[in-house]
Amino acid sequence: MQGRKALNHFLNVPFALYADDPQWVAPLHLERRQALSPQAPFFKHARWQAWTAYRGTTPIARISAQIDDLHAVQQGEQAGYFGLFECPDDPNLAAQLFSTAEAWLKSQGCTRSIGPFNLGINQELGTLIEGFETPPYYMMPHGRPYYDSLIQSCNYDGVQDLLAYVMDPAFEIPPVMQKLLKRLAPKINLRAVNRRRLDEDLSCLRDIFNDAWSQNWGFVPFTEEEFNAIGKEMLLLIPDEFIQIAELDGEPVAFIVLLPNINEAIADLGGRLLPFGWAKVLWRLKVKSPTTGRVPLMGVRRRLHHTRMGPGIAFTVINAIRTAAMNAGMKEVEMSWILADNTGMCNIIENIGGTTSKRYRMYSKALL
Repeated sequence: MQGRKALNHFLNVPFALYADDPQWVAPLHLERRQALSPQAPFFKHARWQAWTAYRGTTPIARISAQIDDLHAVQQGEQAGYFGLFECPDDPNLAAQLFSTAEAWLKSQGCTRSIGPFNLGINQELGTLIEGFETPPYYMMPHGRPYYDSLIQSCNYDGVQDLLAYVMDPAFEIPPVMQKLLKRLAPKINLRAVNRRRLDEDLSCLRDIFNDAWSQNWGFVPFTEEEFNAIGKEMLLLIPDEFIQIAELDGEPVAFIVLLPNINEAIADLGGRLLPFGWAKVLWRLKVKSPTTGRVPLMGVRRRLHHTRMGPGIAFTVINAIRTAAMNAGMKEVEMSWILADNTGMCNIIENIGGTTSKRYRMYSKALL
C-alpha cells in the first residue's frame, strides 16, 4: 500500500461494512493517520504491510501484517502479527487476504502468525466474540459476528481470550475490601500524577507497567517514546487525579489511569473533525463530559502479585479512581482489557460488582 489515495481506501473499508451497525463508532481519520504514520513510535521497532481488496474500484476488505522486533526479543520466537482485518462474510475473500499477509510474513522469516493486533499488543487487539449489542469504548475494537468463523476457516486457532468489564463507580465497598483498605492505609500513600515532574512520573509508570505485565501472554514492553507519547496525549484530555500512583513505604508500586470514553464524543462525527467536529469534541469532553470512562492502563509490581498485599494494593488504586470517576459524573467505567485467565484480577473486579460486557479472542497459526 503506497500513497495517500491507497491509505484513504484502506481507512474507508469499515465505513461500508458497518453502515448498518448502530453500535460501530467511526474512528477519527486524523488519529488513524497518525497511528499508521512512519513517524509513529511503534514503527521505531516494527515494520508492516497492508492490503486492500476491491470489487471493481470499490474497496471492500483489508488486512495488515506487522513484525514487531521486540516480540522476538521478549518472547523468543519469530512470530508476526496480522491485524486491521475487515471483510464481508466471504470465506474465499478472507482466505485470499490471509494468504497474502502470511506470504509476506513468511518472506520475512516468521514461523507463526498471531492476531489480530491493531497494530501492536499495547494498542487495540482481539476479535469481538461477545458483546455486539453495545458500542465499543475508546481504543477497543468492534467487529462483525462472523469474523470468528472467517478467521477459523483460515486455519487459525483461538489462543487467548480478553475480557472487558463494566461497573458502576458508585459500588458499595465489600467488607473484606474495607478491612484491606484499613490495614493498608498506614503503609500506602496515594497521589495523582505531578505535571511539574511529568517525565519522572511517566518513567515510573512505564517501569511499573512493564514489570507488572512482563509475564503475561504476548507481552512486549512499552518503549520510552511510546509511553511518553501516550501519556502526554492523555494528559491533554484528563485532570491529574485521573492518574493515581500508589507508593508503599515510599516506593511507587502501582498505578491506574482513567480515561473519558472519547467514543461518546465522536460517535456522530463519521470520523471527521473538520469543519466543526473538533469544536463538538472539545465541548463534549471539557464542558458536557462523558458519562462513561475506561481504565486502559493499570499495574501492580510483579513481586506483589502472589502476596496477601497484592489484591489490597490493586483495590486501593481502583478505589482511588472510582472517586475521581464519580466526581466527574461518570455512571459506568469499563476496565479493559483483562486476560481471561487472570483469575486474580477478574475476582477483584467481580467482587466489587463488575460484570463481563465483552469478550475478545486472539488467534494463532503456524506458518509452514
